[in-house]
Amino acid sequence: MSLLEIRNLRLDFLAGDESLRAVDGVSLSLEAGETVCLVGESGCGKSVTAQSIARLVPTPPARYVGGEILLNGRDVLNMSPTELCNIRGGVVSYVFQEPGASLNPVFRVGAQIKESLKLHQPAKATDAEVIRLLKLVGIPAPESRMRNYPFEMSGGMQQRVMIAMALASEPKLLVADEPTTALDVTIQAQILDLLRDLKQRLGMAILLITHNLGIVGDMADRVAVMYAGQIVELAPARELLRRPLHPYTRALMASVPKLSDASRWGEATDEPAVANESAAATAREDARPTKRLQAIPGNVPRIGNFPAGCRFAPRCPMAKPECSNAIPELVEVEPGRWVRCPFWR
Repeated sequence: MSLLEIRNLRLDFLAGDESLRAVDGVSLSLEAGETVCLVGESGCGKSVTAQSIARLVPTPPARYVGGEILLNGRDVLNMSPTELCNIRGGVVSYVFQEPGASLNPVFRVGAQIKESLKLHQPAKATDAEVIRLLKLVGIPAPESRMRNYPFEMSGGMQQRVMIAMALASEPKLLVADEPTTALDVTIQAQILDLLRDLKQRLGMAILLITHNLGIVGDMADRVAVMYAGQIVELAPARELLRRPLHPYTRALMASVPKLSDASRWGEATDEPAVANESAAATAREDARPTKRLQAIPGNVPRIGNFPAGCRFAPRCPMAKPECSNAIPELVEVEPGRWVRCPFWR
């Protein structure tokens, strides 16, 4: 049984008399100890899908229209408020982007970590456990750091505190929603290395939401590409990075700057698909562009204004007249590879 299984999830937002579909038929699974990256441009529905796992999206204005979210075999959409409190933090924990906006500025970080412990493991709500968690996430001098207020810490340290809070209840699943967005490249690499190390040591699964393909090859076992509220491609990370099949995935890959004449995505080399961020930063200093950076024309359509048929068709260089007739199904075209496009070849 999968740790997490999302089946045909559909979620609307109410806007006056209108009901706008934000997540449309999303299906995704996550095994224990696995890392899955959910990739796509801003506005594709990644964060809404991730927050739905623990029903964090406020209802209203949101409304769960259909589908199932099975966490350890139990449907989150049918849970009572008490059951939801138990799984939030107890089974699935979240790390959000911009930690400075997530931490309470008027409480010391040690008190905030201890609050998480009191909710799920009250017997461990001690200074000793707070110090252990701060050590676990690599914060030096934790005995003094636990008495700091958030504004007394750097962005990287604040994010480590957020990770410590998320790990306090020993969750089975960690959802990291753009955890490195507000951080510089060096600190990004440190946070990603920390997540990778914690996953191996604690055996937890990670759902990593990002629009940065530069971290996918280093972190992911599988990748789900999302566009306009739908999964358009799902595949093992190495295979997807070497040979993207959906036109949207190809466009995302083409828009990533290459670090050398030999493609870093494995098109002409057997080297790993993507270097980590710190290596990428070093390589950028010596890299010379070989051609103009490609961009995807247009923008992600707003919810309530999705085009008929394939939602990527208006921006797709491979679009055919029939693409506007019907929404394509997500089909398994190769073992373990799913694509929402009949013209992927």
